[in-house]
Amino acid sequence: MAFPKRAVLPPTIIILAIILLFVLSSMRPQLPKRSMERPAALVEVQEVVPENLNLAVQGQGNVMPKHTTSLVTQVSGQVIEIAPNFNNGGFFKEGEVLLRIDPSDYEVALQNAAANLAQAQATLAEESARARVAKEEWESLELGEIPSLGLREPQVASAVAGVKSAEAAYAKAKRDLERTEVRAPFDGLLQNKNVDLGQYVNLGSQVGQLLGTKVAEIRVPLSDRDLAYLNLPDFSQNDAFPQVQLSSNVAGQTYHWQGHLVRSEGILDNNSRVIYGVVEVDDPYNRQGQTHPQVLRFGRFVQLDIEGKFVENVVRIPRFALTIDGNVWVVDDERRLQRRSVSILRQEENDLVISDGLQRGDKVVLTQLSNALPSMKVRLPGDPLPQQMEGSGAAESSEDETEVVVSSDTDDAGE
Repeated sequence: MAFPKRAVLPPTIIILAIILLFVLSSMRPQLPKRSMERPAALVEVQEVVPENLNLAVQGQGNVMPKHTTSLVTQVSGQVIEIAPNFNNGGFFKEGEVLLRIDPSDYEVALQNAAANLAQAQATLAEESARARVAKEEWESLELGEIPSLGLREPQVASAVAGVKSAEAAYAKAKRDLERTEVRAPFDGLLQNKNVDLGQYVNLGSQVGQLLGTKVAEIRVPLSDRDLAYLNLPDFSQNDAFPQVQLSSNVAGQTYHWQGHLVRSEGILDNNSRVIYGVVEVDDPYNRQGQTHPQVLRFGRFVQLDIEGKFVENVVRIPRFALTIDGNVWVVDDERRLQRRSVSILRQEENDLVISDGLQRGDKVVLTQLSNALPSMKVRLPGDPLPQQMEGSGAAESSEDETEVVVSSDTDDAGE
């Protein structure tokens, strides 16, 4: 029985298709294998540059006058005259008259005291003359030693006492007359006006409050940590006082003033456990010239930067560069992480001042790495990507094109 040709054709086609597929596969170019290695993490670094610093101490406080006094009358009477600027906020020079009290009664009292003094002086002169006459008469009689009564010594002593009493009364009357003028004890401005023209005031009445404008003070709280960074001076040497820069926003613009830390109050506050330092600013109201670019008014809230100790060869880095365990990461020349233990001299609001553990040229990592390990490979900004990663996109495109060609040839062979 003859073998049918139709039974041989399908297996022949299948075999030829397999051979064709094998030949095409062998002719396919070998593509480079894709690397499964992940690229190194990109980190930002700060190069270490040691510097010399003044460790400033920050603080804040309110501007207050160094001298404040309540103006009190020392005599009574009616106010007959007040100064034109005797108003809240008015400025006065030392010795300037603020107001006058009616002096009529005190002028009369002074005249009376002057008359009494003249009478007492006349009585003393009369008794002194009588004592001389008595002495001469006694000596002419040659009756021996002269008794004190014979020399009228008690009468003379009484006259001397009368003169002293009259002089004291005259001095008091003169002072009372002078006190009818209330004068400024120092340069200042009037804060409160408590009397006005025509008002009757009694002895000891408060007529106003005067704030001294020569020197302003700011009480600034200082903790024990702050004191560690300050060179508190020997207060007998004015040139050794630490300088202080004050700043505040005035009408939308920031102004600065210069002052000095002159002393501390010497005791710890019971509630806050801090000690208060006192900063002085000369001529805050520019009464002696253009001392400051802007008037520093009493009651203004200011920020202070107090000059502290001078340190050398320290490094300032951001606070976030410090790890949880108190170390920092640095990148070596091979782009690998190395852990460094550092000594923190001072912690500031945003930065750390490092005194030991870092060398000039070290690259401190600023990027937060969640799984950082020693010797881990990293990249810095500007480093090139690995070569296999650069060609991976082209390899994928070439592979896709080859798959499309193979699929098309297989279809043609089937047909």
